[in-house]
Amino acid sequence: MPPIHPETTVGHIHLKVSDLERSIAFYRDVLGFELQLRYGKQAAFLSAGGYHHHIGLNTWESEGAAPGPRRQPGLYHVAFLYPSRHALAVAIQRCMDAGVVFEGAADHALSEAIYLSDPDGNGIELYRDRPREEWPRDENGTYAIVNEPLDLDGIMATLDTP
Repeated sequence: MPPIHPETTVGHIHLKVSDLERSIAFYRDVLGFELQLRYGKQAAFLSAGGYHHHIGLNTWESEGAAPGPRRQPGLYHVAFLYPSRHALAVAIQRCMDAGVVFEGAADHALSEAIYLSDPDGNGIELYRDRPREEWPRDENGTYAIVNEPLDLDGIMATLDTP
C-alpha cells in the first residue's frame, strides 16, 4: 500500500462540549473563528476564512457534563496552524486580552507554540511553522524536534510591524 497522499489535510475537528454557548463564545470571541452554522441548540460549526467548518461543537452526549479525567485515552490537543509569526502574535494577544491562562509554550525548532485549554479542558496548541527549509534534521535525516523556551517577546514584537 502506498503512503497517504501528500496533499491530504485535516479538514475539521468535532468536539463534545458541556455548554454550547460558552464554547461558541470561546472559539468565536477569544480565538476569532467565525460562526458559520448552528444546528439547533445542540451544535455549531465555526471556521477561519469562510470554510464550511474547521470546528464542530456539540452537546449531543455531553451537555452539562464535567471534563473527563486527564489520564485517560482521548484527544491530547488540537493544533491551530497560523500562517506567520505576526498572525500567531495576534492570536496570543487575543487570548491574553481575554484572560486565558497559558499552560505551556515551546520552541520546537520546526515551530513555535503556545498551549492552553478551552472551557471544557480540551487541549489547544496555537503555533506557526518555520519555513520548511529551516527545519533541522538529525544524523539519520529525520526532523530534529526540540523543546526549548519560546521567544514570546520576539513573537509579540511582530505586533508592531504588520
